[in-house]
Amino acid sequence: MASAAWAVLQVLLLLPTHAWSPVGAGRPPDCDAPLASALPRSSFSSSSELSSSHGPGFSRLNRRDGAGGWTPLVSNKYQWLQIDLGERMEVTAVATQGGYGSSDWVTSYLLMFSDGGRNWKQYRREESIWSEVVYFDGQSALLYKLDKKPLKPVRDVISLKFKAIQSNGILLHREGQHGNHITLELIKGKLVFFLNSGNAKLPTTIAPVTLTLGSLLDDQHWHSVLIELLDTQVNFTVDKHTHHFQAKGESSYLDLNFEISFGGIPTSGRAWAFTRQSFHGCLENLYYNGVDVTELAKKHKPQILMMGNVSFSCPQPQTVPVTFLSSRSYLALPGNSGEDKVSVTFQFRTWNRAGHLLFGELQRGSGSFVLFLKDGKLKLSLFQPGQSPRNVTAGAGLNDGQWHSVSLSAKWSHMNVVVDDDTAVQPLLAVLIDSGDTYYFGGCLDNSSGSGCKSPLGGFQGCLRLITIGDKAVDPISVQQGALGSFRDLQIDSCGITDRCLPSYCEHGGTCSQSWDSFSCDCLGTGYTGETCHSSLYEQSCEAHKHRGDPSGLYYIDADGSGPLGPFLVYCNMTDAAWTVVRHGGPDAVTVRGAPSGHPRSAVSFAYAASAGQLRAAVSLAERCEQRLALRCGTARRPDSRDGTPLSWWVGRTNETHTYWGGSLPDAQKCTCGLEGNCIDSQYYCNCDAGRNEW
Repeated sequence: MASAAWAVLQVLLLLPTHAWSPVGAGRPPDCDAPLASALPRSSFSSSSELSSSHGPGFSRLNRRDGAGGWTPLVSNKYQWLQIDLGERMEVTAVATQGGYGSSDWVTSYLLMFSDGGRNWKQYRREESIWSEVVYFDGQSALLYKLDKKPLKPVRDVISLKFKAIQSNGILLHREGQHGNHITLELIKGKLVFFLNSGNAKLPTTIAPVTLTLGSLLDDQHWHSVLIELLDTQVNFTVDKHTHHFQAKGESSYLDLNFEISFGGIPTSGRAWAFTRQSFHGCLENLYYNGVDVTELAKKHKPQILMMGNVSFSCPQPQTVPVTFLSSRSYLALPGNSGEDKVSVTFQFRTWNRAGHLLFGELQRGSGSFVLFLKDGKLKLSLFQPGQSPRNVTAGAGLNDGQWHSVSLSAKWSHMNVVVDDDTAVQPLLAVLIDSGDTYYFGGCLDNSSGSGCKSPLGGFQGCLRLITIGDKAVDPISVQQGALGSFRDLQIDSCGITDRCLPSYCEHGGTCSQSWDSFSCDCLGTGYTGETCHSSLYEQSCEAHKHRGDPSGLYYIDADGSGPLGPFLVYCNMTDAAWTVVRHGGPDAVTVRGAPSGHPRSAVSFAYAASAGQLRAAVSLAERCEQRLALRCGTARRPDSRDGTPLSWWVGRTNETHTYWGGSLPDAQKCTCGLEGNCIDSQYYCNCDAGRNEW
């Protein structure tokens, strides 16, 4: 086996194309019987082997022959071990062990399976054997009526797993009488949690909270969700990524109604209706404060009201996506040759702004067409003999990673292209349309010479699904098995799109954008530069400006360099030293009038142009730091109590209270003149105590 330092192995299970059926075998399969140990050595193959005694045939469990296991030539994530099971099997468990007589083992691996050995699908641990599942068809919901005995303080815990068929829909909703509500909604494949405490005019209500987690969650895989609510504290977790949030204000969560809906937001009336798009997909292990909501629904308990078509099994997805892995990928499919029309529909998703999507030739010399993405828009170019190429554009922002529907049709004098709800029409010459023999999706064969087939934009990288040509749906599994069309560099039966901007590696507020293979950061307006907006555009201190020969003046500095703190405006006073002056937003002098005895008054607060963190960073760079706060008085004694307790003070940056003023020392109980012995009245330690009619 590979050494412990090697982290990833691909285990590939090859399942032949003929179907396996336990019914045809006359008895259910024995899923506890070992599979690999009974296979011949020829059923095992690998990416490489260290030596003939380390070959893949020695990889069966509990064997001592050879070197005691399979070991690849190199230890990296590209090594694989393939097992041909001989016939289609139901695999219920996979076990690995270290090499016999050695301390080498695999720490983690990917498990993939295939029917024909050309295209592999990764197995994901999604299904749990003992679980409660409920299916919503996009027009249904469950209404759960809660116990009307709330506990104080209220702590709500909601947990579930979901598998989405559509990219938008309400997963759960609970509301109150005054507009307050909590909602969990899938929006364009991202999960958004809304918390609104109601009437914003009330001072005790918290500001609306919107938390977003996840991306591409409409991939028809299971995703886990955990929501924990305790007063104003929210913990929101999606697939092990948690957002902790502490809302400001006081919670009115207790004002929520004693019912919560799952799958949609129903409105009562003669017939149930839904105010927003409902969820289409499956929920599993749905718990509210430890209560199995799905089990209550299955048993038709009175706490549950089912609306619409709710069922308790999760259907397998009927769509089979195809991933175009590189710019050289293509899928060639037969056209409906001989028909007097062109009709092609499909859905696609991608991050790329440009790429060649579809090429086809029209028969009888009537021309050809190319459908491609450019600048995130779908364009149709039409080539006809004796005519300049004609182009139409439909859609915009189509490289957003979402599924988009395309319909291309031509008959007689017009060719139409529809993207989602955007339609574009291109007139044709008055010739008889005859559909071509082959349509090329993504790219073309290397020896293709048709007009427009070779595109400088490169081939399409992304996913396609629901392809129809004429009135016939294309079965990608038939393509995979070699019974239909041809292809190159495709991944069939999965969409391999990933979100490279989640999490975003762009720092300091940089905007992340991505293509199929990479991501980039837009640093405009952030004050930072570099691949990930890491390097600050500003000097770290006034000292750095002085070394550059800059004169005194206002400058932005970034005290922590490339750290999380942003730049802020200071005045650099270039004397013998470089003084950094951070100004506050108030006036230089503020008149403070006394308050009745026993009624302290907060006179004035100073807000600086820098945050507390920025100030601390600037202070840490300085050799010396000064802050002067002076108290001047006219016909007023220094405000102390009769027993000498100070009645005036100021509060520092760490919220500590001080009673000394500019030029004095802590706990001296004297002003500067008292320390220096030059007060205007020698019997006092502060000029204010003299009571003179002057400042």
